Amino acid sequence: MPRISVVTDSGCDLTKSLQDQYHITTVPLIVRFGEEQFLEHELNREEFWEKASQAPPYPATSQPSAGQFEQAFAPLVEQGNHVLCLTITSKHSGTFNSAYVASQTFPGKVTVFDTLSLSLMQGYQAILAAQAAGEGHSLEEILHLLENTRSRTHLFIGLDTIEYLRRGGRADALMPVIERVARVFNIKPILQVIDGELKLLCALRSTQKAAHRMQQEIAAYAPAEMVCAIHIRANDRVHDFANALAGGAIFPPGQVMIGEAGPVLSCQGGPGVLAAGVVEKAA
Repeated sequence: MPRISVVTDSGCDLTKSLQDQYHITTVPLIVRFGEEQFLEHELNREEFWEKASQAPPYPATSQPSAGQFEQAFAPLVEQGNHVLCLTITSKHSGTFNSAYVASQTFPGKVTVFDTLSLSLMQGYQAILAAQAAGEGHSLEEILHLLENTRSRTHLFIGLDTIEYLRRGGRADALMPVIERVARVFNIKPILQVIDGELKLLCALRSTQKAAHRMQQEIAAYAPAEMVCAIHIRANDRVHDFANALAGGAIFPPGQVMIGEAGPVLSCQGGPGVLAAGVVEKAA
């Protein structure tokens, strides 16, 4: 049985140390400022926000090309491995399609899996796949694990501003509803990822109330297998937020994954985002 190598895209927001620890290959998404184009790893967060502060042109994103995925797949296939590629949700990105097109260059050697999620919730699925592969599980067993985990995954995103989501263009179908409530009442929307698609959960009058609502949502899925707190330019608040999530979900505070979204997801969320993710324990 060939060894299974795990590939994902940089929408997973895993640190370099986690990628190295679990031997995960990551294909970078793309950030554009007008005619300037960067692979996501070419811009650290500080550089991204420095350029974003000088906008216009406002930052935009695009998926990796099929060629980028081919370049990632080829050496792994040449080593005799089967490649399992996990992508950011296909409902808001063409990344899955690019990876799938690239997989056709290697018939029977590459499997592409849609996580129907993003950021650390996507990253968690990649880690589980890599752990299972390292333990010698078959492709079928790993795919069953991923499908089961995906079905137990819930992600809530609290926006401080809707400007980046509008400019990013990844949630155009949702924007009329969000703009109507946010502009009229000057309130903070909470989005929920349902089957890979962003939906408006509710809108509240302050970031504090939004954070509390997300804590309640996470607590509803206790006991938890995994809890994460994600932020964009909110390092001063995210650790208290993570501790509150752990208390509500009956989860060890020190084991809550905490991370800041990279440039690509920052293009969509904007500064001030707090997001909460949970994987409920399997029955």
